[in-house]
Amino acid sequence: MTGDHYFTAEPSTAAKPREVEFSVAGRDYTLASSAGVFSAARLDAGSAVLLRKAELPAAGTTGALLDLGCGFGPITCVLATSAPAATVWAVDVNERARELTAANAARVDAADRVRVAAPDDVPADLTFAQIWSNPPIRVGKDELHQLLLRWLPRLAPDGVAWLVVARYLGGDSLQRWLVELGWQVDRHASQKGYRVLRVTR
Repeated sequence: MTGDHYFTAEPSTAAKPREVEFSVAGRDYTLASSAGVFSAARLDAGSAVLLRKAELPAAGTTGALLDLGCGFGPITCVLATSAPAATVWAVDVNERARELTAANAARVDAADRVRVAAPDDVPADLTFAQIWSNPPIRVGKDELHQLLLRWLPRLAPDGVAWLVVARYLGGDSLQRWLVELGWQVDRHASQKGYRVLRVTR
């Protein structure tokens, strides 16, 4: 066994390439994946609920969109194909995840509109029209809160953030915490034990 997690910066687990197939909004995706990244063998249930229940960006959406904790890039690829006029920033601490996301952006003909980056490599003055995240709950509550405290303030004044969190992993308490901080939080949907939260200023 290794000490790798999906939030390990440089996974030591052997790569074991594979492909993951899924469909969103009538479009089929076949993306490259690998051991050592989050939900390597399939589109995880939380991301599936998020992409099914949240409001995907309209085709005319412009500006910068953020996929926070992109993994191998399923949310990034859906955002890029849904909003061809936008730029999608795919951010992850995991180097292997970033490499896979870049490769998958090319698979969906969006390589020129996807910016894959480690957290510290995102321009400090960049704000986002939309933030999408299936956040890494298992890093622990304190680190999760710090993650959201770092990125949610970068939402544009009229922007929207979409988060999905399992109820049993604290989805409801996270909603209360965000409200206490002054965010407007709507439980947009619940499905299969997951909460889809719509967050605005």
